[in-house]
Amino acid sequence: MARISLRPPRTLLVRLAAWYSRRTYGKVMDPLMALGHHPRVLFSTARFEVAVGRWKALDPALKHLALMVAAARINCSWCMDFGHWEGDRLGLPLDKIAKVPGWREHREDFTALELQVMEYAEAMTESEPSVTDELAAALVARLGEPAFVELTAMVALENMRSRVNSALGLTSQGFSDDCAVRPVPPVRSAP
Repeated sequence: MARISLRPPRTLLVRLAAWYSRRTYGKVMDPLMALGHHPRVLFSTARFEVAVGRWKALDPALKHLALMVAAARINCSWCMDFGHWEGDRLGLPLDKIAKVPGWREHREDFTALELQVMEYAEAMTESEPSVTDELAAALVARLGEPAFVELTAMVALENMRSRVNSALGLTSQGFSDDCAVRPVPPVRSAP
């Protein structure tokens, strides 16, 4: 249950955001309506998301895997639900997407580069990031600096999205009614 009303004041900005969301995604996205309570936050977020959509240095499939790992680590069911739908829209194999939350147990289903990207996304998502110099160097060597920077920015953005959605109590919205992807709680290493 959302911790904030999903019925913000019906300003022009909120109506435009709802129209765009309905047109693009088939329904009005709950995060937009939650942010609609603060027009400047909604406007700034929407503007940034449009700009992010133009970033093309990183392969879309790798980007999607990184976003799904971050959302799964934070345990954001809204992001996982939307991520499954978006993976389908991108034409990614849904059986592979379904294995992302437990990717370490399904290593054989991913390429070496995909595993590195998911490891990086997971390391970035830790409360104290645990990215190693070796992992970063390996990814820079395989992806190139522009794609590595985009990967880093996308994982950071998904951390923000997932943390905001989770804190606001936003849960699955039915983007994928038969969603086989479920977030799993993070496994913490012993001190």
